[in-house]
Amino acid sequence: MPWLRRRPAADSPLAHRDFVLYVAATVATAFAIEMSFVAIGWQVYAIHRDPLDLGLVGLAMFLPLPLLALPAGHLSDRYPRRTVLALAIALDAAVAVGLLAVTRAGAEQTWPFFALAFGTGVASAVGAPAGRAMTPSLVPQAILVKALAQRSVALQLSVIVGPAVGGLLFALDPELVYVVSSVFSLAALAAILAMHIGRDGAGAGSPDLASVLGGVRLVRRTPVLLGAISLDLFAVLFGGAVALLPVFARDVLEVGPAGLGLLRAAPAVGALGAAIVLAHRPVYRRAGRTLLTVVALYGITIVVFGLSETMWLSLVALAAGGAVDTVSVVLRQTILPLVTPDELRGRVTAVEMVFISASNELGAFESGVAAALLGAVPAVVVGGVVTIGVALTWTRLFPQLAQVDRLDELRPVEVAT
Repeated sequence: MPWLRRRPAADSPLAHRDFVLYVAATVATAFAIEMSFVAIGWQVYAIHRDPLDLGLVGLAMFLPLPLLALPAGHLSDRYPRRTVLALAIALDAAVAVGLLAVTRAGAEQTWPFFALAFGTGVASAVGAPAGRAMTPSLVPQAILVKALAQRSVALQLSVIVGPAVGGLLFALDPELVYVVSSVFSLAALAAILAMHIGRDGAGAGSPDLASVLGGVRLVRRTPVLLGAISLDLFAVLFGGAVALLPVFARDVLEVGPAGLGLLRAAPAVGALGAAIVLAHRPVYRRAGRTLLTVVALYGITIVVFGLSETMWLSLVALAAGGAVDTVSVVLRQTILPLVTPDELRGRVTAVEMVFISASNELGAFESGVAAALLGAVPAVVVGGVVTIGVALTWTRLFPQLAQVDRLDELRPVEVAT
């Protein structure tokens, strides 16, 4: 078949071997985790029929991030990033084997699931800074946006397909989910170990507190970095409508559990579409203003969703929100590594991870509190308006971010000695 023999174009990220291996490992890991989430949720809830147990699983996964992110960022700058990432994926595989053992033993207690969820959180906290810091070295800077968009396409497919496959396998045999998850994790480990890039350390200094906090200092004194990271924090903090989707599905739109599933899937569908577009038509000019614009558009989609009383408009608003949010994520994940010196990329990525985690977790909490005080609809609408205000305010607070133009002209900032 001719298309099987077609070689990737020279300017395609797929022409770079290590990038292909990295994406394959990332997707395999995400697929394994997404499949496992379905089985874990069903098993944990079946033990006590207590929704709090599901929240505790999420809490167990979250706790390692604020505790380990900054040390992990320093680790990925001090030691070979490929090795750090491989160790994290090996821990994911061990967690999958542990879940298989718990399932075979009858899965009658919740604490093993909490402990293994904590292990997944540790793997994410340790591996993410290394993987993200290594990404810019996998392809030429001129095609980094395209590369990140292609990675996003693959990840969104994992988010959409992984749970469905996990549910099907669980229906056939609960143990089968974790067997397949283990196989995917081991495949991801093999892909990472086959990479050539990332075998050498980036040259970070001694493991003292000042060195560990090097990323924090760089972000604080670099307006482009501080503006991009804090923009995501406050936009997601106030613009998080996803946590309230069960309320809208039941009381506002009256579409039941099936409708809730569609509402939850809508942002991922929109994100996939945007990632496909970016993979073919990357943003290279007026990157800073585009970033601020899509955050404002995200706020508008939240307002539309909050005011909607029809299912189709709500789905469109959520899908549009997922699309513009993907543009924001890809641009931010391109700008940050390009203006960060390689020897500090792991630590700066760790700072970003803490901000993102705080925005997601605190955003869900903020949405719940606001809904309790104002009602679900006013809470979502006000949150969307605040998100729009954040984008407009950041244009004035961080003019250096708004003035970022061509991404291929960005250079790392100088590190004070």
